[in-house]
Amino acid sequence: MIDTMTPRERWKAAVRMEPVDRLPFWAKLPGNYPGFHGIPFSQMTVDALHDWIGSDPTIHLRTGIRTLYRRASVNTVTEGEFRKTEYRIGGQCLTLVSQIDRASFSWHPVRFPVRTREDINILADIFDDSTVEVDPDGLAEAGEQSRRVGERTVTAQDIGESPLMVWVEWLAGIENAHYLLNDFPADVERLFEAIHRDLLRKTEILSEHGPADVLYLTENTSTTLISPDQYRRYCARHISEYARIVRNAGRHLILHMCGHLKGLLPDLARIPVSGFEAFTTPTVGNTTIAEGRRACPDKCLIGGTNAALWLEPAETIITRIEVELDALPHHRGIVVSSAGMLPQACSPETVRRVAEWVKGYRAVC
Repeated sequence: MIDTMTPRERWKAAVRMEPVDRLPFWAKLPGNYPGFHGIPFSQMTVDALHDWIGSDPTIHLRTGIRTLYRRASVNTVTEGEFRKTEYRIGGQCLTLVSQIDRASFSWHPVRFPVRTREDINILADIFDDSTVEVDPDGLAEAGEQSRRVGERTVTAQDIGESPLMVWVEWLAGIENAHYLLNDFPADVERLFEAIHRDLLRKTEILSEHGPADVLYLTENTSTTLISPDQYRRYCARHISEYARIVRNAGRHLILHMCGHLKGLLPDLARIPVSGFEAFTTPTVGNTTIAEGRRACPDKCLIGGTNAALWLEPAETIITRIEVELDALPHHRGIVVSSAGMLPQACSPETVRRVAEWVKGYRAVC
């Protein structure tokens, strides 16, 4: 098949639920992926590997946003395999410590800043003390990044993560987050509203000034972390407010959600966003693309596979993707991807073989 659209055109059409020349395919390669494979791949950049595979990638630009504080400070330093963020106000300090996981090339919290009721209110005071504004140098760099990639890829900027999810993942940890929310709901909700104010302002700035094709919220949503009731009470309300700002500016908002989503589909259908990214199938996730399309007919679905599947031979991966795609009434608003980051154990040759098959799949648009 001869491509008649650039990767950027193809991606943007999929996000808008419009016909495409062929299905987009995005292999989400972690930054350390080349080093897990032999020559010539170990000597390639990630960008060069995308080209060799035939992937339609996306690139995240700098945000062009800065947060200032009147009395508080938030500073992050990285030393070796540890990254430490200190939240300070009035002589009080809370600390988040994360450690790099070399295999997945990602940071994971090993010490959370919030452990007690007092910590909740210290952190709320810090967020209340903040002011979010445009970073002209950062925006200029983002614009230059966008110009450099041109039509080679779709560009994105990240707004952040909604209050409940950042609370669970980065501020209190899963168990303590739920205990504290249950025991001290007013205190935690005060913190949520302070975080929400910052995110509203970030959304306004990026919707008005950001050069990216799409905006993201990196939610990591999963009913293994929060309940559907909690999603409705907090996430859906907050995200809908961000989404309305983005939509009113004529822009597109995508939610990165890589977990179990089946129990949330009716709620997700009502949120005015353009798409869901890292839509993960069983057995890592719990929702097929067909189930997502039935519940959310107007959302772009980016994913359709899962990490465990990519440890199988190419023909097994292709067969599973074909089953997923054949179950759909049409293929508008579909981007086939590895959903989460591609496992390093999956060879470049396997990814390329799957990419070639996806490109030849007869999509119904």
